[in-house]
This record gives sequence, structure tokens and C-alpha cells, in this order.
Amino acid sequence: MSDSQILERTQRFLSFLRHCQVLGLSVEHADRRGLTLRLPYSEKIVGNPETGGVHGGAITTLMDTTCGISTACALPELEVCPTLDLRIDYMHPAEPGHDIFGFAECYRVTPTVIFTRGVAYQRDINEPIAHAVGTFMRMGKAAQGPFGKGGAA
Repeated sequence: MSDSQILERTQRFLSFLRHCQVLGLSVEHADRRGLTLRLPYSEKIVGNPETGGVHGGAITTLMDTTCGISTACALPELEVCPTLDLRIDYMHPAEPGHDIFGFAECYRVTPTVIFTRGVAYQRDINEPIAHAVGTFMRMGKAAQGPFGKGGAA
């Protein structure tokens, strides 16, 4: 599968997730190596109105979605892969007023589970806001639902 097909697949997958639409998440980059999503800074993600600090739930949503959709970068055919486990280690607060990016990659794919890792960051991926590790259950292409026939999404 080409990188442009991976990009189209991840954009389509993201478009089905209503909560991600509300938050304004978008695909920044996608290829065989992984996926980068953008979470734009807005009042919707502010957890502390006095400081403009970002709510941790917005970062958790970003990383769960990024890790989950990164499975579409690694699999030859699209499968729905629900989250089995997600761990997020917060390194420091996000800076108010700036978009947040999530990068994730699949580092191991088995017949039943996909293992992912990623980071949330703002200006520099080497200065992460948070680290994430997630596992996702493979349900097979038969469970693909609205995401397309034969894995083509």
C-alpha cells in the first residue's frame, strides 16, 4: 500500500469519529512508519479557564485516537481495533495557545494484538508533553463496520 493510500485511509477513519470532529482533530501526516494528528488549541480543550491550561482528557483523547488509528498504517487491510490498554505518562503541561500534536507508531503486530507507542508534543517532538503506550485488539476485517469493504478505506 502506498503512503497516499495510508493517508487517505487514516483521514477516512478519523472522519467517522464524532468526538474527534468536535475537537477538530486532523491528520497531519501518515505513512508506514506512523501517524501524526493535530489537536488545535481552542476553548473546548481548556481545563483551567484562569490559565488556559489544556485538560488532560483532551490529550488522552488525542493519544488514544492517534495510537488507535496508527494501526491503519501497519495493517495491509483496515480492521477495527478497539483499545485494550492505554498508558499515558504526562511529562509537563501543554502550553496554552498552541496546537498539540500526537505521533504514534505500531512497533509489533501479532495475529490478535497490536502494540503501539507515541508522544504528544507542541513545538518539538523531542520535548514531549506525554508518552503513550497502547495495545489494541485485532477483530479482523469482518468487523470493519462503516470503514469500507475489503479493508479499503
